[in-house]
Amino acid sequence: MEVSGSTLRFQFRGKSGKSHDVALSDRRLARIVQRCQALPGEDLFQYVDDEGNRQTIGSGDVNDYLRQASGQDFTAKDFRTWAGTILALAALRELGPTEDEREAKTIVLKAIDRVAEQLNNTRAVCRKYYVHPAVFETYAAGSLLESLANGNGAGGSKGLSEEEQALVRLLVKKG
Repeated sequence: MEVSGSTLRFQFRGKSGKSHDVALSDRRLARIVQRCQALPGEDLFQYVDDEGNRQTIGSGDVNDYLRQASGQDFTAKDFRTWAGTILALAALRELGPTEDEREAKTIVLKAIDRVAEQLNNTRAVCRKYYVHPAVFETYAAGSLLESLANGNGAGGSKGLSEEEQALVRLLVKKG
């Protein structure tokens, strides 16, 4: 990983040996990462505890923290699924409605491809694991855009974007 000013660049090999090159611009996060990189050792996510010992942070630690902080059984994968579902929803909104079942299937595949590109994964994995099926079901039924437009926000949606509020409404309807 490289840090240059407020930009972080992650280059890594992911699942199936696929190479990833991801840039992120956030001044505060860049400063934190630079401090972490200054710690001895190879693990990026680490800290020095109160006794002066270096401690690493793994995915299990992150998931344990998420469960503790939320009081729910959330994991990092849940956040990835939320992001994938929002990306699919945005893609379907942009691609627009269709009256034709065949065209709907084509548009759904285009939306999945956009999500797969953003999440650096395959179409099959994104469809199966990272997009809530209600989004594609509602689109195929021809009622997604109408379903998203109904309502003036979702209860308890403070801090959610309009797209996220629309998704919450959709998921509550599909119940």
